[in-house]
This record gives sequence, structure tokens and C-alpha cells, in this order.
Amino acid sequence: MTPMEKPEQDSSEFGDGAARPGVGRKLSFLAAAVALSLAGAFLFVRHERAISAARLAQMNSQDAMEVPRVDVVTVVATPTTQPLVLPGETASWYETTIYARVNGYVAKWLVDIGDHVANGQLLATIDTPELDAELVAAKAKLNVSEAQVAVKQARAEFARTTYQRWRDSPKGVVSDQERESTKASSAEAVAELKAAQAQVMLNQADVDRLSALTQFKDVRAPFDGAIVQRRIDLGDLVTAGSSTTTSSLYRISQDNQMRVFVHAPQRTAAQLMQLDSPATITANDQPTLRFEGKVTRTARAINPEARTLRVEIDIPNSDHALVPGMYVQVSFRLTNNGLIQAPAAALLFRSNGPQIAVVDDEGMITFKDVTIVRDDGPVVDIGSGLTVGDKVALNLNNQIVSGQKVQINEIDKGRAHVSAAQ
Repeated sequence: MTPMEKPEQDSSEFGDGAARPGVGRKLSFLAAAVALSLAGAFLFVRHERAISAARLAQMNSQDAMEVPRVDVVTVVATPTTQPLVLPGETASWYETTIYARVNGYVAKWLVDIGDHVANGQLLATIDTPELDAELVAAKAKLNVSEAQVAVKQARAEFARTTYQRWRDSPKGVVSDQERESTKASSAEAVAELKAAQAQVMLNQADVDRLSALTQFKDVRAPFDGAIVQRRIDLGDLVTAGSSTTTSSLYRISQDNQMRVFVHAPQRTAAQLMQLDSPATITANDQPTLRFEGKVTRTARAINPEARTLRVEIDIPNSDHALVPGMYVQVSFRLTNNGLIQAPAAALLFRSNGPQIAVVDDEGMITFKDVTIVRDDGPVVDIGSGLTVGDKVALNLNNQIVSGQKVQINEIDKGRAHVSAAQ
């Protein structure tokens, strides 16, 4: 190779280098395109948000300027008399559970459930072998004590006569000591006689007690009535008493006159505590059953747990149409004085108590504090805060404040009357 000659270069040596400038330009174009796209999207989204915000602001401004529309009704005075229907329960005039008064075994029972019995009628008999034996022993002890009285009485008589002879004998015949000794013996004999007589009285009382208990071998009805429960059978062991460990014999009730018990709410107590208030008793399961009665007595005290007043109504039941334990409906007529009747939907319960929104003729809202006297579900009786003829708003929005004007929709008239507040 001469100095003038240049070595021949391999074209493959620059093959990769020739390709790099073209790839770089493509990547630059691609990056620029992505950047432009993102910038355009960002501007578009920002523009749309600005438009939405402007529309929302315009809508809020329109809503704020628009007068809200509310439904109103005109309140009226509560009717002079108002029915009050409460659940009641019937109870017999007299009802008692009969227990055994002596220990023994049931010899026989003569009546069953549903039987009507008379006062003093025999219901059952009880065999009392232990009581009979005790009575025999007590009588024997009485006989012994009576015999002792006879002996003590003879001794006392002898001691008395002996003392009299020694007391009346001439002086010097007997000594003073002997005279005093006979006197003490006479007094001792009298004391022994009195002790024997006291023992006789004690034994006689025991005999009388056991004899009285034997009368309870016959179980008798305490009053006229019907047997509503029998819990004995032949041969049953019965124990005297009415403790939790003893079983009853019968349960008897007198139902020719009935009591009806009603638990009235506290708000009606003032009126129902007036005796002779009329009441009507009906039963849902007996449509033809209807009794008229009067309030006979009340507890005159409010139950602190239920806040109710116990009321009793006496009604005749000579035909036995009512039975104890029935569920009945009792209707009263309550009088109302100066109360206003308003829909329950008009009530607003705030932190300072119940309120009602009153709307004047100009559509101005005013919140008034009210006092609820009676809640009858869809309507309430207001004692203070309203006057007859006031227009009250129903289901009022919480965003409406006092002094705000509204559109009135009087829904209690034959046609909806809308007046726009100016």
C-alpha cells in the first residue's frame, strides 16, 4: 500500500450509526404529538368544567330566587266531644282460690268445672286420720285434768275445814305454829285447785281447736258462684295452708256482676277520674254484645311504669254473657275545651320543643311554639300556640326559615288554590 492509497472502509461499520438519526427524529415527532394531545385534552376538560360550573351557578341562582311552594291547611277547633276507645279486661265480682285447712286425703269431690254452686254448698270431703287421733288424745287429756280438779277440790276443802277448826280452837289447845301451818296448807290446796282448773281450761281449748279443724274436713263454697278450676282427685294428699308448696283444691268466681278493668293513658286521667262517666263495652268477636256502664272507681294514682290510670266499670251480667278474662273494647266520650285540631304532618320537633309553621295571607312563614294535649295519630290536639283559622304548613323543608315567603297551596279546599307571594 502506498502512502497515497487509503484503506478501503467496510460499509457495515456505519450501518447502525446511519440508522440512529432517523429513529430519533421519529421519537421526537411522537413525543411532540402526545404532548399536544394531552395539552388539548386538558384544555377541553377545563373548558367543560368551567361551563358546568357556570350552569350550576346559574341554576342555584334561579333556585334561590324562586319562591318555594308549600302545602297548607286551615286548623279548626277540636269537636266538643271526642270518642276514646281503649282495650279492657273483664273480671268476676268475686273470685277466690280454695285451699285445704287440714292435712289429709281427698275422700270425694262433688262438683266439677262449670258447675254453679250456692254459698255453703259441700264441694269435697277430706279424710284426716291424724287429726282424728289428736282429737281423741286431747279429749283424754281433758278427762284426766277434770279428774285432777276433783281431787284438788277435795284436798282444798279438807284443808279449809282443818284450818277453821284450828283457828277457832281455844287458845292454848294448839300452838300458834300449828295454826299457821294449817293456814298455809289450806292456801296451798286452793292454789293447787286453781292450777288444776287452769289445766282443764287449757285442755278444753285444745279440744275446741281440734274440733273446729274437723269442721274443715268438709270443703264448702264461700259464696254463690261457678267452679272455674278443680285441681283435686280421689286419694290426693292435701296439706293445710296456701303457701307456694301447697296445691289448691278449687277456684270459684261470682259472675252475675262483672268488673271491667281499663288502663287509661295519663292525658285522660283528669276526665276519667270523675265517677259516673258513661262507658260502652263491646267485643269484636261478638258483634251483638253491648253493655252500657259507668266509671265506678279509679286508682286515683298514675302507674309510674306505664303512665296509666286504672279504671273500673261495674256492669250487670245476669245472663252470664260475659265471662272473666275476656278482651273487650271500652268506649268513653271525652269533652274538649278550647283545643285546636291540627295535622300531625304540621309538627316540627326542634330543640326547644314542638313547633308549627304558620303562613299568613302574604305567604310569610312564622314558627310558633305549641303544646300537644292529645295525639290521635294523623291529627293532634293543640292546647296553646294556635288559633282557629290559622294556616299551617305541612311537611315543611328544613331549609325554610322564619320570615321567608312561600307559595301557598291550600290542599284542604275543594280545589288547589295557589297564590304567589309578591
